[in-house]
Amino acid sequence: MVVLAVTWIAKAGHDGEVAPIFVKLAEESRKEPGCLMYQVHRHKTDRQRFFIYEQYKDDAALEAHRSSAYFLQYARKELPKIADRIEGHLYEAL
Repeated sequence: MVVLAVTWIAKAGHDGEVAPIFVKLAEESRKEPGCLMYQVHRHKTDRQRFFIYEQYKDDAALEAHRSSAYFLQYARKELPKIADRIEGHLYEAL
């Protein structure tokens, strides 16, 4: 299993636009056969901070996710206009 943990920060005045994009991205990602979990979190007090926890069957499943049309649209094209990806880490299950 491959785990990806990512943090995004909405740009000033755009936090209301970021959440709906993450909802769409989560809905599509969860349909992938290699996606085991895709959960978006919003910080309780810093409403501009988003944390995404993803689990994939293997590296190939993660690569399939990263090359999907909706990922390229939402995560590569739309989100960077209104948010900054400040952290992303890959993990393996023990």
